[in-house]
Amino acid sequence: MTFKIVLEPGEDGWLVAECPSLPGCVSQGRTEAEAIDNIREAIHLWLETEVEKQTKSLPANARILEVTV
Repeated sequence: MTFKIVLEPGEDGWLVAECPSLPGCVSQGRTEAEAIDNIREAIHLWLETEVEKQTKSLPANARILEVTV
């Protein structure tokens, strides 16, 4: 999957990275490369957490499969 991110300078001199399509998915870094690496990790963790939240509400007999897009 591909996500658009926004990089903006923070008040403390760090770069703030945000993924607008994933509410609350924000990170930062001292350099652009570090900010991008950090938001990539934040996106991964955001998605992983969202999947866990969604699967907890499924019926016990539901089958969980994976697909790659």
